[in-house]
Amino acid sequence: MKFNIYQVDAFTDAVFSGNPAAVCSIGSEWLPDSIMQSIAAENNLAETAFFILNDGKYAIRWFTPETEVDLCGHATLATAHVLFHHQESTIEEVAFQSRSGELRVRMVEGKYRLDFPIDIVSLVDMTPELLAGFDQRPIEAYRGKTDYLLVFESEKQIRNIKVNFGEVKKVSARGIIVSAPGENTDFVSRFFAPQVGIDEDPVTGSAHTTLVPIWAKKLGKTMLSAAQLSKRGGKLSCELVGDRVHLIGNAVTFLTGEVEI
Repeated sequence: MKFNIYQVDAFTDAVFSGNPAAVCSIGSEWLPDSIMQSIAAENNLAETAFFILNDGKYAIRWFTPETEVDLCGHATLATAHVLFHHQESTIEEVAFQSRSGELRVRMVEGKYRLDFPIDIVSLVDMTPELLAGFDQRPIEAYRGKTDYLLVFESEKQIRNIKVNFGEVKKVSARGIIVSAPGENTDFVSRFFAPQVGIDEDPVTGSAHTTLVPIWAKKLGKTMLSAAQLSKRGGKLSCELVGDRVHLIGNAVTFLTGEVEI
């Protein structure tokens, strides 16, 4: 069989930055899980998204090189970009059915606005297990549905933090977010997830469902600017809207092709 594949750089307006995702348009039925996992491993990107259109409804799933995940922001943005620019150029909004409920993406003033559910987060103790992966000590620790969040005092700490990936991998979670107030943005972050085959993710939309409620409360505002300080880097505008998080950013196509299996 053959189907179209795209590689899109998300949360950026220029190629070679932001977070690259593969997007596979596979028709109206899911491929076997083992095949989708093998394709994701072959792509060897942080995420490969697969989407189908069945009975007029879109559905989406996401795979890292090692496992399927419940939510991925940048690959959802990349998939919407594929639909809007390569397949359904007349539409300006799409709703995806997913393991995290309905996820909407719409065009607003030339940018994509993702509408995601907020994470449910609680303050937790800073255990030796959490601290072992980093050379600096956070001031707070939180646990969400899938990730831990460690809050530090400064952007400089986030930029310069040294990570022991072997220790991080021992933590029972999808990954660990580190974050601090930003110098030129409201907050900055990085995301480490060797547990699912991604030592450091360039720009992590799903992590911002955890970050935005925390920083909105700390800063007393619902509109927030954010930067993820990976090597590729990425910037997001964020809004807390009740129990939803809106993430606003751009995306650009890097390549289009065809998978034959």
